[in-house]
Amino acid sequence: MRRALTLLSTLLVAATLWALPSAGRVAHAQNPIQADGQNPMGAKPTADSVNEEFLFKQSPTISGRISIPDRKAANLIQPQGRTYQMFREGWLPWIGGLVILGMLGALAVFFLWRGRIITEHSQESGKKILRFNAFERFTHWMTAVCFIVLSLSGLNYIFGKRLLMPLIGADAFGALAQWAKYSHVYLAWPFMLGVIFMVVVWIRDNIPNRVDWEWLKAGGGIIGNRHPHAGRFNAGQKGVFWMVAGFGAAMGVTGLMMLFPFALLDVNGMQVMQVIHALIGVVFIAGILAHIYIGTLGMKGAYDAMGSGEVDLAWARAHHDLWVEQEQARTASGPQLGTRAAPAE
Repeated sequence: MRRALTLLSTLLVAATLWALPSAGRVAHAQNPIQADGQNPMGAKPTADSVNEEFLFKQSPTISGRISIPDRKAANLIQPQGRTYQMFREGWLPWIGGLVILGMLGALAVFFLWRGRIITEHSQESGKKILRFNAFERFTHWMTAVCFIVLSLSGLNYIFGKRLLMPLIGADAFGALAQWAKYSHVYLAWPFMLGVIFMVVVWIRDNIPNRVDWEWLKAGGGIIGNRHPHAGRFNAGQKGVFWMVAGFGAAMGVTGLMMLFPFALLDVNGMQVMQVIHALIGVVFIAGILAHIYIGTLGMKGAYDAMGSGEVDLAWARAHHDLWVEQEQARTASGPQLGTRAAPAE
């Protein structure tokens, strides 16, 4: 019995040793890879296989086949989206933060250096002059309130998940972001209407002239204590007006392109609109911060123009002397000048 088992084991080992070379030859014939990674035909299966980078080089998109009418849904991957994502997640937060925080820092330094521009009580005349009528004030505040909400909801788009979500949690942030989106969409319409009203009412007196150049050379009364001559709008106010008109129009056009996606543009065009909208938005916010500063904390008496619509006659003569002279000459009835529109500080 023991001899039989020994003979059987010997036969099995011999059969295995005889079959190994044949199996190797079969495997080599099926996958004849050499030591250098190539087969005898010179091909490199791993390197030559179709990959994502190869597909990107062959076509701007990776598309599939769909049965629904919207052909855009067939695009699985679009390389241009990576460029927009890099801007959206990388560059935009840095640009927005530097521009807005930089403006706030500059205003703080300016206030510490210059302080508040004031009119002494001893200089006040006690007489009032109409600066804004009811329609101008309504237009201003409607546009201003819409702009503030649009700015906050837009900044939430850029910074919300980085700053707010860690503080209030994902659920609360999701609800807040949803309402911010609604406010951004619906308040865009009265904002655009307000910009149109402002242009119609004030464009006539915002054409630059020689007086504006002299105002700029004199530093606008910011450097020194002498207030240069100015009409209904000084050069600084004209700058704000044209900023609101130009940026407001640009924000309106790009916003409409996003409110009605793919009506005129493809995916790439929509991404360009978002880039333009975001960049103009952060610069717009920074400019309006300076406007808010000079109309409230920066200059005593400036807020009255938009609050009650009337300012002290001495204040008006100090900051808009040419306008006061024209209005008094036109009415020939003292300081009350009727209902013509005038800009806020």
